[in-house]
Amino acid sequence: MDRPSSNQWQPLLAVAAAVCLSSCTTQADAVGQEGGETARVVAVERVTRQDLGRSLELAAEFRPNQEIDLHAKVAGYLKAIHVDVGDHVDRGQLIAELEAPEMTQELTQAEAALKRSQVDVDRTRSELRRSEAQHSIRQMSFERLSAVIKARPNLIAQQEIDDASSRFREAEAQLSVAQATISASEEQVRIAAAGKERFDTMLTYLRITAPFAGTITKRLVDPGAMIQAGTASHVQAMPVVQLSQVNHLRLVLPVPESVVPGIRTDAPVEVRVESLKRVFQGRISRFSGKLDSSTRTMETEVDLPNPDSVIKPGMFGYATLVLEHRVAALAVPVLALSGGRSPSATVLVVGAGKRLEERRVDLGLETPGWIEVLSGLRQDELVVVGARANLRPGLLVEPKLQAPTAQGAH
Repeated sequence: MDRPSSNQWQPLLAVAAAVCLSSCTTQADAVGQEGGETARVVAVERVTRQDLGRSLELAAEFRPNQEIDLHAKVAGYLKAIHVDVGDHVDRGQLIAELEAPEMTQELTQAEAALKRSQVDVDRTRSELRRSEAQHSIRQMSFERLSAVIKARPNLIAQQEIDDASSRFREAEAQLSVAQATISASEEQVRIAAAGKERFDTMLTYLRITAPFAGTITKRLVDPGAMIQAGTASHVQAMPVVQLSQVNHLRLVLPVPESVVPGIRTDAPVEVRVESLKRVFQGRISRFSGKLDSSTRTMETEVDLPNPDSVIKPGMFGYATLVLEHRVAALAVPVLALSGGRSPSATVLVVGAGKRLEERRVDLGLETPGWIEVLSGLRQDELVVVGARANLRPGLLVEPKLQAPTAQGAH
């Protein structure tokens, strides 16, 4: 029998190559069969437990915890100023001194009035003692004559009894006058003492001191300047310095109405300061409890310790408010959901025999990448992610595990 030539083998080789190519293409689309059914490759991720959180970032300007324009309480000329911009001062430290010669003169007059009133009191007390002695003698004389008349009615003339009675009543009147006079004199002493105390207090106002510890952020006057009293409503009083407490700062955040229910005092806040390339930890200290009708926001204050004065008032801070937080929550990727957050939301699960099951799930906290599952799934189950076109419950699949979505995204 003759052997086939090389030309005769070429058609057979072409047919074999075509069959092989067709077989390889079919295996690329379907990796397995069951009873003649081809398994479809689907992208899946595992149901996992992870920390989930929802947060909001707001920007605000750092303000001193306390800041005041320090005014003089009385008018006068600036005698000396002991601080300058940038100086740190303690509570009660002397800032500036004023001079007001007329106030010193008024104090001298008040002291003289007090001494005069005290002399008047001493004099009226002497008169009171004399009136008391005279009253006592006349009372004794009248009582003796009255006793004699009762024992021996005709022994003493009636005129003598009437004179004794008249002198006794006169002594009583003089005693009453002396008592009233001493009361008036003592009242004058109290008035003069109050006047002197007032001027003593006014003189202390010539020394301007710091009401709290802080930093001098402005100096507005120089020695020799005429300083108006800060309480004078008819003039625009010039402050002496501006004092700011910068070792403790606050951020006033405009919180939108939609997240107001999640605001709680003492909640932790992370504050990022771009100009310093640093992140600081603070807490919500207080909030107004009322929305601004024009902006629909609520002022919320965050206190931030600044012991080294690294943060300067006026810098911007970006505060991240944690609105909700779940620890080790059962979660699936948002891409696994069908129907959004509605009560009819479902997921496709790779069940027994690698066949798809559709399950309704109850949902909780949602982040940009993940959503909490309250019921309907178990940990480590595989859920289909991405497009669900042409996928149906009962379909045979070959799950292909995807790289995990970033977890805990806020």
